Amino acid sequence: MQEKYSASNIQVLKGLEAVRKRPGMYIGSTGPDGLHHLVYEVVDNSIDEALAGHCSEIYVTLEPGNQVVVEDNGRGIPVDMHPVEQVSALEIVLTRLHAGGKFDKDSYKVSGGLHGVGVSVVNALSVDCQAYIHKGDQIYFQQYVRGIPTDSVTTIGTTDKNGTIIKFTPDEEIFETVTFSFDVLSQRLRELAFLNKGITITITDNRLPTPKQHIFKFDGGVKEFVQYLNKNKVVIHKQPIYFEMERDGVVAEIAVEYNDGYNETLFSFVNNINTREGGTHLVGFRSALTRTLNDFLKKSKHAKKMDESLSGDDVREGLTAVVSVKVPNPQFEGQTKGKLGNSEVKGIVESIVNEQLTYFFEVNPDVINGILEKSILAAKARAAARRAREMTRRKNFLESSTLPGKLADCSEKDPAKCEVFVVEGDSAGGSAKQGRDRTIQAILPLWGKMLNVEKTRIEKVLSNDKLQPIISTLGCSVGPNFDISKLRYHKVIIMADADVDGSHIRTLLLTFFFRYMTELVERGHVYIAMPPLYKVAYNKRVEYAYDDVERDKIIQTFEVEDKEKLNIQRYKGLGEMNPDQLWETTMNPESRNIMRVTLEDAVEAEEIFTTLMGELVAPRREFIEQNALYVSNLDV
Repeated sequence: MQEKYSASNIQVLKGLEAVRKRPGMYIGSTGPDGLHHLVYEVVDNSIDEALAGHCSEIYVTLEPGNQVVVEDNGRGIPVDMHPVEQVSALEIVLTRLHAGGKFDKDSYKVSGGLHGVGVSVVNALSVDCQAYIHKGDQIYFQQYVRGIPTDSVTTIGTTDKNGTIIKFTPDEEIFETVTFSFDVLSQRLRELAFLNKGITITITDNRLPTPKQHIFKFDGGVKEFVQYLNKNKVVIHKQPIYFEMERDGVVAEIAVEYNDGYNETLFSFVNNINTREGGTHLVGFRSALTRTLNDFLKKSKHAKKMDESLSGDDVREGLTAVVSVKVPNPQFEGQTKGKLGNSEVKGIVESIVNEQLTYFFEVNPDVINGILEKSILAAKARAAARRAREMTRRKNFLESSTLPGKLADCSEKDPAKCEVFVVEGDSAGGSAKQGRDRTIQAILPLWGKMLNVEKTRIEKVLSNDKLQPIISTLGCSVGPNFDISKLRYHKVIIMADADVDGSHIRTLLLTFFFRYMTELVERGHVYIAMPPLYKVAYNKRVEYAYDDVERDKIIQTFEVEDKEKLNIQRYKGLGEMNPDQLWETTMNPESRNIMRVTLEDAVEAEEIFTTLMGELVAPRREFIEQNALYVSNLDV
C-alpha cells in the first residue's frame, strides 16, 4: 500500500466545463435527488480514503442555513504545488473536472467516484464552499464562491490530526429545493457503514431545537446488513450464508438469508454505489442462485414433486440478500451510476456464487432442504397465481374485458391528467362521485377491510375481491408483471376517514402498493387526501380546519364576542360531507391539501412495514409503545 499521497498523484484529464449550465449531466437532476447527490459525492471521497486504509471515521452534519459539513480522518487532500499545473493540488481538486487521485491506480485501487468530477461539481453548484485540510501539523484553508476561489490556499493554524473538512451550501439559483432530508441521507450513510465494516459514520442534524443523530458502525458488514433487514422476520436458517472472494481483480461480498415471507428484498452495490437498476453483477447472482438450487433439486428427494425447473421468482421468494462487488474499472450507465455495464462481471459473480453456494449447501443439508421446500411451494403458488392473473386482465390494460362496476371513470384519456380517488365506504364514495370533476377525476369506492398482503402470497392478492378492483382500475398489474407504462391515472389518491378504521385502510393500501406496485410509490404517483377535521361557520362565513391548532386560530379570526355562537362541526367521517363540501375541501385541485407518499429510505420502509404488518407481535407492540405519544387527531 502506498503511503505517500502528494500533488504528483493528482492527474488532470480535462479542463473546466460549464457544470452550472448543465448540472443534470453530473448529478442527475436539480431536484431533491440531485441535491442529496452533492453530499454523496463528498462522502464518497472519504469512503475511498477508507477503502485505501487511511480513514476510520466520517462525520456528516446538517447546519442551519442549508450548510452541510463533511469531515473525515483520512490523509487530507494534497495541498502542495502540482508539478504540471503550478497550482495547489487542493485548488485543482476543487475546481477542475476529471482531476483527482482516482485515476492514479497507486493511490486508489478501487473507487466509487471514478469519473473524477465529484467534489469539483459540488463546489461549482454551491454558493459557498470551504475546504479545511489537516495535514502535516498544519491546517490549510481555501474558500470558493460558486466554484471560484476567493483567494489562494492559506495556512490558518496548527493541528495534531489528519483529515479533510468540506463545508458547502447549495446554490438556490440551481436547485429546486435546498432543504436536505435527514432520513434520505441516513439511508445512504447506513448503507455505506454496512458495506465498509468497521467504519464509524455519524450524521447529526443541528437544524432542530434538539439535535438528532445517528451513529452507524457495523463490524459484520453485509452479513449484518442482511440480519438487520430480517430482524423482525422469521428466518428459515439461523445464520446468513456469507462469503467474500476475489477473482480476476473483482471482489464479491455477498450475504443471503431466507425468511418465511413472500417478498424478495435485494440490495446491490458496486464500489459502495447503490445500483438501484441492477446490472451485470445482479444478473450473475440471480442466474447462479437459480441454477444452483435447480442442481440440488434434481439430486434431492423433492425432485419427483416437480414437473419443471424452479424459476427465478420461485427461488427468490422470501429471499433477503445483499450483493456488494468491488470492480477496479466499473462502467456505469450515466454519472448517477444506477446500473453496472461490465459484461465480464456477470461471469465472475456467477462462478463465485455457484461455487460458494454449492460448498455451503453440501456442508449444510438442512439449510438447502428448507430453501427447496419453500421454493417448491412458491412454484405451486406461481401456477395458481397464473390462473388468478388471467381473471384480472382487461382489454387495453390487463387484457381483461371490463372495469370494476363500482368505478366511476373520468372522460380524459391522458393518464398524466387523470387521478383516481380510492375512497373508503359507499357513502363517501357517493358524495365523491357527485362532487368530482368528471373530466379528470375517477372514483373507486372500497368497502370493508382488505387483505393484509404482508402475510400472503401473490395468488391470494390477485384473487382477493377487495384488491381486484384496484388492480383492474390502475391497469398496470402487480408484482413481477407490473408495468408502469400502463398506469391509467398518474395520481392515485387514498381518501379515508381520520379515525382508526381509516388509518387501517390507508396502511393496508400502502402495504399493498409498497409490496406489489413498488414503482408506483418510487415515482411519486401515490397520494393521501387530507380532508378537514372541522368546519367553523358563522352567518355566511365558512372556514375549514385540518387540525386542532388551525381550528383555534380560525376561531380567533371570527369577529364575534361570544365564540360559543360559532357553529363548529367535527367531521367524524367523509360520509358526513355533502358533495360540494367534499369538492371544496378535499378534491378541488386548486384548493385541496394532498400529501405525496415518497420512498426516501427503502431500508427503513422495509423495516416499518414488516414490523407493523408482519407476523411477529413483539416488535409491533414495542413500536406502538415507543410511538403512541406522537399520535394526534385519531378518533377511537
